[in-house]
Amino acid sequence: MQKISIDLTISADEWLKVYKGPVRTVSATSLDGRHIQFPANILQPYVTHFGISGRFDIYFDDSGKFSSITKVI
Repeated sequence: MQKISIDLTISADEWLKVYKGPVRTVSATSLDGRHIQFPANILQPYVTHFGISGRFDIYFDDSGKFSSITKVI
C-alpha cells in the first residue's frame, strides 16, 4: 500500500465550487513533491464551516486505487 501526505487548505467558498459545480477532483502537491489528483468526495468527512484545512495521509493500493484517508493534523 502506498501513502501520500498532503497539506490542504480549501476555503468554504472554494469547497462549495467543488461540491456544487462540475469540478469533482482536487489537485495537490504532496509533501515529497509529487503532483496528485483525487476525488473531492473523499474529503467530505473533514469539511467544516470554514472549509478544509490540515495534513492528510491518502492511502492507495498497489494498482493506484484509493483505499483510505486520515487527517494527521
